[in-house]
Amino acid sequence: MDIRVAAYGVIVVDGAILLTYWHHGGKWSLPGGGIEQREQPTDAAIREIREETGFTAALGRLLSADSIVIPGHARLGSDPVPLHSFRIVYEASITAGELTHEVDGSSNEARWFPLVEVPQLARVSLVDVGLNAWRAG
Repeated sequence: MDIRVAAYGVIVVDGAILLTYWHHGGKWSLPGGGIEQREQPTDAAIREIREETGFTAALGRLLSADSIVIPGHARLGSDPVPLHSFRIVYEASITAGELTHEVDGSSNEARWFPLVEVPQLARVSLVDVGLNAWRAG
């Protein structure tokens, strides 16, 4: 079984959430991604948000730490090994920057969506995990 640890941010401003389009999976996700060796989760979330959206973010409270196991047959690509993905989600706010799209990464678009539109989006389960935790807080 492969293991992946990643950190993400829930960024909501004026009733809209910032999401990134994960082009490998064809769905919208929270901005964030894998933690590099010896990197703190908070640093990874800030770095990934900047890479995927162009925004510099400040992290707030920890919203969720959850995991999901993706069976090998359901993984993208040809790897038949299951993936245990551990996901750390923070509340985040924008401190600087302007919206840009990641180039040569796992996402290729960043966009604001009104919260009322999220249920109609093709999205990964992490979006709901993050939003539910954000709403509960």
